[in-house]
Amino acid sequence: MRTGVRARRVQPSAPDSYAAFAPAPPVGRPVRAPRERGLGPRGFTGPAQGATSFVDAPPEWRGTSVQVCGLWPFAAGSGSPVVGVPLGQHLETGATVCGDPISYFRDAGLISNPSMFLLARPGLGKSTLIQRMCIGLTAQGVTPLILGDTRPDYTPVVEALGGEVHRIGRGVGGLNVVDPGGLSAVIPRLTGEARGRLEADRKGRQETVIGALLELVLHRPLDAPEATALSTALDLLNAATVRGTLPEVAAVITAAPDRIRSAVLADTDAEYRALTVGVLRAFGTVLSGTFGALFTGTADTRLDLGASALSPDVSAIPDTDSRLLGAALLACWTTGFAAIAGAQALADAGLGPQRYYFAVLDELWLALRAGQGMADRIDTITRLNRKFGLGWAMVTHSAADLQSLPREEDRRKAAGFIERAGMVVMGGLSDRELGALSDITPLSGAERARIADWGSAGTLNPVTGAEDDPPGRGHFLVKVGGHPGVPLRVRLTAAEAGLRNSNALWHPTPPNLRDAGTVDTGTSDGAGDGGGAAGAESGKGGDRW
Repeated sequence: MRTGVRARRVQPSAPDSYAAFAPAPPVGRPVRAPRERGLGPRGFTGPAQGATSFVDAPPEWRGTSVQVCGLWPFAAGSGSPVVGVPLGQHLETGATVCGDPISYFRDAGLISNPSMFLLARPGLGKSTLIQRMCIGLTAQGVTPLILGDTRPDYTPVVEALGGEVHRIGRGVGGLNVVDPGGLSAVIPRLTGEARGRLEADRKGRQETVIGALLELVLHRPLDAPEATALSTALDLLNAATVRGTLPEVAAVITAAPDRIRSAVLADTDAEYRALTVGVLRAFGTVLSGTFGALFTGTADTRLDLGASALSPDVSAIPDTDSRLLGAALLACWTTGFAAIAGAQALADAGLGPQRYYFAVLDELWLALRAGQGMADRIDTITRLNRKFGLGWAMVTHSAADLQSLPREEDRRKAAGFIERAGMVVMGGLSDRELGALSDITPLSGAERARIADWGSAGTLNPVTGAEDDPPGRGHFLVKVGGHPGVPLRVRLTAAEAGLRNSNALWHPTPPNLRDAGTVDTGTSDGAGDGGGAAGAESGKGGDRW
């Protein structure tokens, strides 16, 4: 080799070197071209170029088309509902989520009946969400009715709204179930067909609530002669006096008038006594035994539907007395709905203003478990109110409360409460409960996973030594029909946080929402005019809505 000359190795061409040994591309799979370096949808590609593997969702704000027109083309339509009470922020977009059963029915036409069913584990904010709806609906001229506050959770809110709280319990106050809702003061003001309809409505409510009280004591449904004796005694009492009481009903049956004897087909005194002894013993227990003087009518609570909010407070009844508490809830529901029926009858006759109401039936499980057949009684109570300007919300802990009833027919009735609800709102629940709930309302896999995650317990904070809030506190999924659910988080305002103080004994005086300017209640007349127009446009609620 010559010195000073460097040899250069010549690289052979591909066809002559390794092309024959290269693997053939898979059959049917396209050959992927090498990625070019440069600016891509996630930044500059290549080592140390700054490309990201995950792109955060951009922040979103909500506004009207007039407000956001200058941001074109960055404005887009939103799928979150904007009708009704502002509930919280959408968990994915941050947009404000609004909704309540009355606005969804009356103003938007999203649901076929103004009702809602709310399920969530204890301590996750069910009462807080209902309170938010009550405050917002009060500003729209709707009267919230908390028909049986058991803890009480809603009393501070009702008092802050300037409403009335009626305390019910042994030695505190009672209800006259023979004069539900004070209809004895309404019926004399009506004439003709309107009076006949309200008298028939009162009779139906009397039979429902009194029959439920007697069945709670008997631990069985009333048989045919007992139900007939009760119905006939109510007819006789209603014809004799405008406002009767429960002891008077028992006295009519005890007197054994010919009309009741004929109705129960009793030819002799012995036959009559054999047919009615069970129901008379139950009356004795209701009037002087288990239920004390709660339903005798001596301490009758009258609801003033002209108030901005109303709450019959049954927290004086201990939780351990489940039968009495369930009976009190049924009586409160019957009283509230009957009062609404009377007010609506006066409005239809031109003798009173047209008002709208939002009834809250909290702690549904207490009434369901009070005794056999309570699901049927609750179903009857709620079905009697669809023709009135009334929206309502049922609240319980889980679907297991409905599925744990002993009789199959009661379980089917209870499941129907969810099926018929226009809105279904779910907080944190266990995956097992969601399995039973999916048979009633459709849930996607992502929705089930989200709700199950919300149902997990809080963790112990190693710094403070206290338990952190559960991950699902204040988180809810709003389902309307078969549409995808809207996840949201409720954030309390300063005024609401003051009303939710768990140390109520240390801070007994709640702030007044009207004085603070947080809520403008408006006038019932204006709300009635607006509601009627919305109902006429949607064609779903008729003139009343």
